[in-house]
Amino acid sequence: MTKNPTLIGGISIIASVCVGAGMLGLPTAGAGGWLLWSTLALLLTMLVMTLSGWLLLEVLKHYDTDASFSTITQDLLGKRINYLNNLAVYFVGAILLYAYITSAGLILAGITPLGRHSASIVFVAIFAYAVFHSTRAVDRISVLLITFMIASFAFGIFSLFVHIDLSLIFVDIGRQFGWFTYALAMLPVALTSFGYHMSVFSLRKYYGGETQAQKAILGGTLISLVFYLVWLASVFGNVARPDFAPVLAQGGNVDALLAALAGIGTSSLALKVLSVFSAAAIFSSFIGVGLGLFDFMADLLGFSDDRQGRAKTWIATFIPPLLGSLFVPFGFVLAIGYAGAAAAFWTCIIPALLIVKARQRPDAQTGFMAPGGSASVWLVGLFGVVVTVLHFMTVFSVNPSPAL
Repeated sequence: MTKNPTLIGGISIIASVCVGAGMLGLPTAGAGGWLLWSTLALLLTMLVMTLSGWLLLEVLKHYDTDASFSTITQDLLGKRINYLNNLAVYFVGAILLYAYITSAGLILAGITPLGRHSASIVFVAIFAYAVFHSTRAVDRISVLLITFMIASFAFGIFSLFVHIDLSLIFVDIGRQFGWFTYALAMLPVALTSFGYHMSVFSLRKYYGGETQAQKAILGGTLISLVFYLVWLASVFGNVARPDFAPVLAQGGNVDALLAALAGIGTSSLALKVLSVFSAAAIFSSFIGVGLGLFDFMADLLGFSDDRQGRAKTWIATFIPPLLGSLFVPFGFVLAIGYAGAAAAFWTCIIPALLIVKARQRPDAQTGFMAPGGSASVWLVGLFGVVVTVLHFMTVFSVNPSPAL
């Protein structure tokens, strides 16, 4: 007898996609606004990104469970917008897989006798096989990895969390209200930190409906928010704001952040555990993003869900990012700079446009309805436009740099 999918599995899939290695970049992105504005930016982003996922679920109630972005966008918004959306979805998904494969290859090469190329191939063969096998396999692995991530994060962060210095968090409290403009620069990073939307279609298919998927999305984004806020409070409560200057000078490099933590006396064991946490985050994000892109490609290319069809989808999903990682391992640095704007387009702007069209249907008021009415639609759409503008301002160095 087939077991019913568990809610914890879906929550783990969403959380594993969100809490990727990019989490370690949040303190750098939020250093200008410090904890007050960073917290508000994350709360707003979590709310909007949760609503946008629910808007997609409301649109999907009118379609078969195999439907993905390509089907609903072409049906409701036409071929031209669908073409742009498909490019944006694939661009972001492939770039993320490309980055995860490169990072995982380097990690495995450092702890095994394998070279980087061989390590990357082995990594894809093992973890991408879970995606080929089934969503249930991704569910089980995601639960294990999230459990491991929580344990390693708690152990690694404990010494920081118990030594939080409130005077560092509330430094220059009178001036902090003027740091609002720096917080705006954090929004594109915050958006990508809640970029689970490829998994919406997979979860809806997995559960066979919208209700459980809605709960899984909320649970996953809440867990991610807790991770982020505890991490930011621990870092900002231990590292003085001026000490972020060298981290910013190195472009927010993770090694520079860990060096700053080492400089305040964080134990080498705790730093190693945080590095292990980062590795687990990369692995879990890979299978989560891979699952979403896999189902998207199956819908886009019209491949069947039998073994032969899934093999074709697997090749189309994972081989191009793998080849890119093998032959141009660090070429994603430039491309990923534009991935945030593309993500804002298809995680916020497109869902808002889709729901406007979907609610014009005669049966629009039946079945699952996202909360908030038209206010939610406007909030999600405008947020996407604002973040897109802010992202390009950051890319072209228009946003103000914080005077740390």
